[in-house]
Amino acid sequence: MKKEAPIENVRIIGIFAHVDAGKTTTSEAILYHTGRIHRAGSVDEGNTQLDWMEQERERGITITSAATACHWRGHRINLIDTPGHIDFTAEVVRSIRVIDGAVVLLCGVGGVEPQTEAVWRLSDRERLPRILFVNKLDRQEADFQQVLGEVRERLTPNGVPVQWPIYEDGALVGLVDLLAWRALLWDGDGDGLTEAPVPSHLEPQVAPLRERLIDAICETDDALLEQRLEGVDIDPAILRHVLRRATIDGRLVPILAGASRVRIGIQPLLDAIVDYLPAPVDMPPVIGVVPGDGEEIAERPDDPDAPLCAVAFKIVTDRHVGHLTWVRVFSGRLKNGESVYNPRTGEMERVGRIYRMHANHREQVDRMEASDVVALVGVKSVVTGDTLCDPQHPIMLERTRFPEPVVAVAVSTASPKERGKLRNALRQLCREDPTLVTRFDPETQELTLAGLGELHLEVAIELLRSRFDLDPVVSRPRVAYRETVRRAAEAVGRYKKQTGGRGHFAEVVLRVEPLEQGAGVRFENNAPPSEFPTDFVRPTETGVLEALERGVIAGYPVTDVHVTLLGGRYHEVDSAAMDFQIAASKAIRQAVTQGDPALLEPVMAVSISAPEESIGTIVASVGQRRGQVTKMQVRGRAGTVEAEVPLEEMFGYATALRSQTEGRGTFSMQFLRYEPVPEEMAARIIAERRAEGKIRQR
Repeated sequence: MKKEAPIENVRIIGIFAHVDAGKTTTSEAILYHTGRIHRAGSVDEGNTQLDWMEQERERGITITSAATACHWRGHRINLIDTPGHIDFTAEVVRSIRVIDGAVVLLCGVGGVEPQTEAVWRLSDRERLPRILFVNKLDRQEADFQQVLGEVRERLTPNGVPVQWPIYEDGALVGLVDLLAWRALLWDGDGDGLTEAPVPSHLEPQVAPLRERLIDAICETDDALLEQRLEGVDIDPAILRHVLRRATIDGRLVPILAGASRVRIGIQPLLDAIVDYLPAPVDMPPVIGVVPGDGEEIAERPDDPDAPLCAVAFKIVTDRHVGHLTWVRVFSGRLKNGESVYNPRTGEMERVGRIYRMHANHREQVDRMEASDVVALVGVKSVVTGDTLCDPQHPIMLERTRFPEPVVAVAVSTASPKERGKLRNALRQLCREDPTLVTRFDPETQELTLAGLGELHLEVAIELLRSRFDLDPVVSRPRVAYRETVRRAAEAVGRYKKQTGGRGHFAEVVLRVEPLEQGAGVRFENNAPPSEFPTDFVRPTETGVLEALERGVIAGYPVTDVHVTLLGGRYHEVDSAAMDFQIAASKAIRQAVTQGDPALLEPVMAVSISAPEESIGTIVASVGQRRGQVTKMQVRGRAGTVEAEVPLEEMFGYATALRSQTEGRGTFSMQFLRYEPVPEEMAARIIAERRAEGKIRQR
């Protein structure tokens, strides 16, 4: 296979945005201008290249991330287009782990919106170099200067505009390139681009912006700053080089402008991707641990001659080739037919075929190497986050952490014959999407599916119908509550049974303590080996974890607790592993009951946009839903209300908001934290769960 570009000319980027900021339209315009496609698709017409799923085209939103590659100025750009809706955050989380830089889109009308802030925080955590692209500046209500203020206030103080929009008679016609000090003008269809002097009427406004931009760049380089203070006129090429370094180091964030719908600003955006975002070799080596030795650190540089290291970031089932595993190759190379080592499973797996992906279209290649983003056929035991490596030089990278699901539905089939098929289909969907979780209760025979929101679950149920030919019966959405303890407690669990012949005996002493929010469940063994053989520790832990997963007071999983095994008793003849599993289950249920248990509910960060005259009604409605307003902002004739509201109160809110705003209001929400449910409400929920037979009595 011919290598398309040297590794220093490769860019692996993601495109992130809040829903409706024009992200997919921008991706389509990029593919058009790079010659990857000959006609840019339209979200409204449902014919985009990257939104290829039927549900995406019907709803006009991106649901799953899509990868493709294109070329610009001798560089290969591996592009990953991600969803903007908060319900599909998993696609953003796993994409951030495998890209080297990002283009973050903002709407010139909506400005910085909640999902943008969430993605920005995730990118900060991964120290991801970024550029900002303010889109939709052709809209009448767009305000570039207002958006710049919101960027400084809500995202970063280090954003520097490198362009300024040019309007004629209220229409966007071009941009001022502040570094090159030239005007870029587009014709009516966005294809023809010409350069011209900066319009004289704009010079008083944009000249100070250019000076501030040059000052910001020079302040990141001592030698350049000295030249600046001496009054030297610095070459724009040198300024771009230093801005590139500052962008990669995270000290500056270039801000670009445009309107993807009319293809204004796309060519300069491609130039910025090449000029400012890093190549794989500009990034530090990936760091992991040597499997089996959690202390020894290992690293891999982005080098095809280094030992193989790749990470699986997406699992897809393709109707033509079956199980597809998308990977980013950080180092090394591998040919078709060769095998890779999965340190999580300890298994070798043979790679049958390697594909480059363009959305859902495949191009088979004969090998993969450092800087490639490809899909593999044959590695069937791999799950999202697994490392694939050279067995002679094993390495395990840090696994991706995904948000917890907060909404659940019960799923069943009208025909008992299809229950097995339904369970298999749900398992497959959960394997592809780590934020979908399915549970089966053998006592109640109930099968549940949990996700990040109502839309997330709606799409999953549609996939059961379209992909798996099932007609599931679905309950109304329910909140995924959790249980916890508010104080420490100790308990003894004893299991004793004599049936003639060999009996059963086990005694387990446990302590349970509350942990900080989001800590999950931790198990620690402090039992003296003399009174509690190590062979019985693992079954004790299994009994504890299974009982906590089933719940104690309301049948919901227990979380944010530290469980310590203090000791116990055993019988030389009558004790077996299963006895300790049963005794541990009894002990932990008793300890949780004595530990002042509480029911927890998910609280959502809600952002509501509506006409200014509706804001008062919306604020009152938030209060009626047990919510708390955290911020209000009026911009022109529109307003935004940000609030924290329990998820239980948000079901049906879309209908209520339409009624309150005559159909002009919109809202988005994302999980914020778990909080205790009010006592009276908790008692009602527990009583309902008991009446439904969802609370175990043993």
